[in-house]
Amino acid sequence: MPGDPYRARWIAETFLEDPVQYNDVRGMLGFTGTYQGVRISAQGSGMGQPSMAIYAHELLAEYDVQTIIRVGSCGGLSEAVKVRDVVLGVAASTDSAMNVPRFGHVNFAPAADFTLARIAAEVADERLLPWTAGGLFSADQFYNPSPEVTKNLAQYGVLGVEMEAAALYTLAAQFSRRALALCTVSDHLITGEETSAQERQETFEDMIVMALETIVRLERDHSTR
Repeated sequence: MPGDPYRARWIAETFLEDPVQYNDVRGMLGFTGTYQGVRISAQGSGMGQPSMAIYAHELLAEYDVQTIIRVGSCGGLSEAVKVRDVVLGVAASTDSAMNVPRFGHVNFAPAADFTLARIAAEVADERLLPWTAGGLFSADQFYNPSPEVTKNLAQYGVLGVEMEAAALYTLAAQFSRRALALCTVSDHLITGEETSAQERQETFEDMIVMALETIVRLERDHSTR
């Protein structure tokens, strides 16, 4: 589930066998095909937690989707990650108020599914992919007027800033499903290094392969039980 619908199309055309487009409403492209015999969909989510929440909720509630892996980009907040590294988001802090209606004054901690995270780490190690596990910050604003917030989060070990993971993890918890966010570092807030828009759309192969192989292994592990 990439944010960019064009990345969903690229994933389908590049990695899936016999992909079929099933959605183009509002330009939010979705495709279903197979990868190593496993039926997989690539569906755009749009930018931000409200957009992610709409599409993820409908996939989970109306279509009984069991597993969602977000494949997106993030801004690096720590020297522990480099541009083009994959961040395996084990948890997602946020400045969003979306969970206030659910939990009131309690600060719910949205987190990834442990099994998905474990399998993804195994896949990355076996394929010698550049990855780091840690926290993400799901920001409500792309152009943050308070850069001190991200600096403070980085001091507490948060690795990257993106805009969707916290909503995805919350909904997965609500529906008792599996979710994981894999984010390639597209730009770095410390070093200033960045990738082009075309690279962000089409050259994050490590992250996509990591996600696809994770799904295949999860499916096979379940089928052998």
